[in-house]
Amino acid sequence: MSSITRLNDECIRCLINKYTVNYPEYADKTTILEYTQNVLRILSEASHETSAPELVAEIKNLKEKYFGIKEDFSKEKVLFNNLALSVEKDTENKIHQSRTPLKTAVRYAMLGNYIDFAALEKIDETDFLKQLEKAEDITVNAEEFLQFETELKSAKELVYLTDNCGEIVFDKLLIKTIMKLYPDININVIVRGFPAINDVTLEDAVQTGLTDIVNVTGNGTAIAGTSLKHISKEALDLIENADIIISKGQGNFETLRLCNKNVYYMFLCKCKMFAQRFGTDMFSGVFINDLRM
Repeated sequence: MSSITRLNDECIRCLINKYTVNYPEYADKTTILEYTQNVLRILSEASHETSAPELVAEIKNLKEKYFGIKEDFSKEKVLFNNLALSVEKDTENKIHQSRTPLKTAVRYAMLGNYIDFAALEKIDETDFLKQLEKAEDITVNAEEFLQFETELKSAKELVYLTDNCGEIVFDKLLIKTIMKLYPDININVIVRGFPAINDVTLEDAVQTGLTDIVNVTGNGTAIAGTSLKHISKEALDLIENADIIISKGQGNFETLRLCNKNVYYMFLCKCKMFAQRFGTDMFSGVFINDLRM
């Protein structure tokens, strides 16, 4: 893994643009200068194998140190969890009535990835509900999906890596679908260990009822992804022992990419770099396996 390049110039430019602006009114120029220099130091000293989510976590700690600013998306998380819960029953009915329930559940889980406060400047509740109506239009790679179905038939251990609030409700529906179709699979869900933007923590898993149906484990970090060198031993052991890993979101993709594990990545392309990387349009779905990528 030491030879894998995860960092790129586009991510660095994005981080500079995002984290060296909008300082508090009370901040003096000396503090701003020192903070900015330290942000640039973090970026310049980062190894090529460091992912953007790892750098974001480090920069956020720096910002809190200099300005006392700690992001709090707790209200927004409750709001979008409740929004998703309000359409849960209707969505579940659509999955059950589908001729291909597993693929339909995958589509809804992928579309739920739209709720991303890190990638999008503003998430509108009405817009999300409109997006939800387009779930059936999401393309799922046919060859990868066939392989996914085949592997589920013999799998014993599955790990599900979550991403965002709200999205977790659609993850729950996919998990319930897998449990129904493949009852012999033991499923473990991994969430962030501490708050990271609007990413799912154990608190969200409880609010949305996910803990009522499956075991949920925090990964021990506040990184908006799954960095194998930083997560807890408990989370790492679950991943190492899994036959299949479902990984939601761009952050998990960035931190896990080319990990040489049987990971099925599911997300929407929400930045130009990702759209260009996969040769697709913005907000198109990606369903791809790490071993065949």
